[in-house]
Amino acid sequence: MKRLASAWRTVPRPLWLIATLFAWLLATAWLRPLMAPDEGRYGGVALAMLHSGDWLVPRLDGLPFFHKPPLFYWIGAAAMAVTGPVEWAARLPSVLGGGAAATSLFFFLRRWTTVPQALLSTVVLVTTPFFFLGAQFANLDMLVAGCISATVLLAAGAAMAKERGEPWQALLAGAYLFAAAGLLAKGLIGLVLPAMVIAIWCAATRRLATLRLALWLPGWAIVLAVAGPWFIAMQMKYPEFFDYFVITQHFRRFASSGFNNEHGFWFYLPVLAGFTLPWFAWVFVPRGKDGTARPRLSDVDWLMWIWLAVIVVFFSLPRSKLVGYVLPALPPLAYLIAQRVLAGRVLETLLPKVRAMALGAAAVCIACVVAISILSSPPGTRLRLPAGQVVALGDQVLMLDSYYYDIPFYWNLRGPVLVSDDWKAAALDTRDNWRKEISDAGRFEPERAARTLIDHTQLAATLCVPRTTWLVASNTAQLTHPWLFRAQLVAVNDGAAVWRFEGSATSDPHCLDAAPAPTSGTNGDE
Repeated sequence: MKRLASAWRTVPRPLWLIATLFAWLLATAWLRPLMAPDEGRYGGVALAMLHSGDWLVPRLDGLPFFHKPPLFYWIGAAAMAVTGPVEWAARLPSVLGGGAAATSLFFFLRRWTTVPQALLSTVVLVTTPFFFLGAQFANLDMLVAGCISATVLLAAGAAMAKERGEPWQALLAGAYLFAAAGLLAKGLIGLVLPAMVIAIWCAATRRLATLRLALWLPGWAIVLAVAGPWFIAMQMKYPEFFDYFVITQHFRRFASSGFNNEHGFWFYLPVLAGFTLPWFAWVFVPRGKDGTARPRLSDVDWLMWIWLAVIVVFFSLPRSKLVGYVLPALPPLAYLIAQRVLAGRVLETLLPKVRAMALGAAAVCIACVVAISILSSPPGTRLRLPAGQVVALGDQVLMLDSYYYDIPFYWNLRGPVLVSDDWKAAALDTRDNWRKEISDAGRFEPERAARTLIDHTQLAATLCVPRTTWLVASNTAQLTHPWLFRAQLVAVNDGAAVWRFEGSATSDPHCLDAAPAPTSGTNGDE
């Protein structure tokens, strides 16, 4: 019994704990291909940053992509500079975000609660399928969730340390540093959401005097020094940057409809309940009976409840909702679940059950990754060029009527591809789709966009040249573009295909006019 009790109270060595957390989150990050569009988009932008050598301007197909700031791309590009374009390097920013959230949660709770609460809360967090899969997905949600979590916990720790006459400046400086990282990860929410949580917590726990720490000048100097230069550089280079990045991508997007994934206000309640199983089931288990009265809410309890509520309510207000938006709510939810598990129960008898449940939850996490790997089939991973065929230095790559986000990553392309569509209509489109993303990006550099975005009327001038073009389109594109029968089919899968078109040695402007009868080509289905 003594040995079991000591297992709850033994504090892991910090470096071992951090290494274990990151190893667990990274363990299966290589297992499955990137999923389109999100993972292909963000991994491709990071790879383009590496290939171009321009570490300031994120670029989608060579055009400035200002939907989000550059921190994710900086981390991904730096990782791929060492490893090349591999999946786990593209997902490393998300792994780091998950590791930051879990590590900061453990150290905060170890200091301000108990070792059992800190250990169990961290175990619950990292073995929750929602959190684990978020750390395995190459988009910005987990990275900013990690920044928000660290900011909240460091700021709350600084406030409580200051009250007790303990050193607090380093903690508060860390909070401002992670707030700056949050700004560079996903914009204003990296600063606004932690500020809302801490302000409401201070009011609820009667710490109004502590709010003066929000005006701590060294902290704001850190924010300006870390995040300021990039925003200033972009505004100086592109005068339209502020209106597009701040007004459109933050305020108009938050308040408007017309974006994808519109859901009701209630959406995140079943998401949190379902995607955090099996741990969430403890919410319905009655408290244990060890003879102690139910304690009043502590300062940490108030922090966690307020944190959870602020995140869920904030992201429930806009009509457009994506599952990953609510990832910053998982650390406080893990704490509250762990508290429920421990409530009124004897540690010695509880430990075997918790171990078994943690192993079961970890198995569910791995099973989810394996299932997604088997069921997902993004075009770029299947449309690998057959052996002996490569995109040569002078060749063109043209995507027809669509943009396949993951192909530049898996083909390791070092320059932008040409994209053919009705770009005049796309410029007027208000829907949130790939056309609008690329069309918006083209506004910042119209001359470059004119060379990259090809209208349907320009196809002959683009293809009828003495140059090889690799065409990527739907595998039924020949029905609307019969001239594709002139090209050699080299790869095909369920949704997309690749053709090799040799162009015209004489630059005949009519080389697409008459299509010959279909002939059998080399089918590189892989």
